[in-house]
Amino acid sequence: MKNDFRARSHPAYWAFIVHRVSGFTLAVFLPFHFWALGQALQGAAALDGFLQWTQQPLLKLAEIGLVLLLAAHMTGGVRLLMLEFLAWRDWQTSLIAVAAGASLAAGLVFALNVV
Repeated sequence: MKNDFRARSHPAYWAFIVHRVSGFTLAVFLPFHFWALGQALQGAAALDGFLQWTQQPLLKLAEIGLVLLLAAHMTGGVRLLMLEFLAWRDWQTSLIAVAAGASLAAGLVFALNVV
């Protein structure tokens, strides 16, 4: 039981959880994204109506969260590729912090551009 707690408190475990949750959330979002793109097939009026609906503050906040999840999933994936293909070095434990920082920076840049 004690080892289980130690394993779950390790930053690599939390990086794993963030990567899985962000991937699942993006997979759930994808059909909605395709549906939104499909609005263009129904004509300019349908697409314009949808785009106007997306200007709501709650949806803007969700959009920022989506970009943050996408950045977290991408940087987590790059971290995993580096672990897979590079020889192990002690500095690779810092990749978790670098991935988290890059994700937050991408989300912040997007948020500042949206607001």
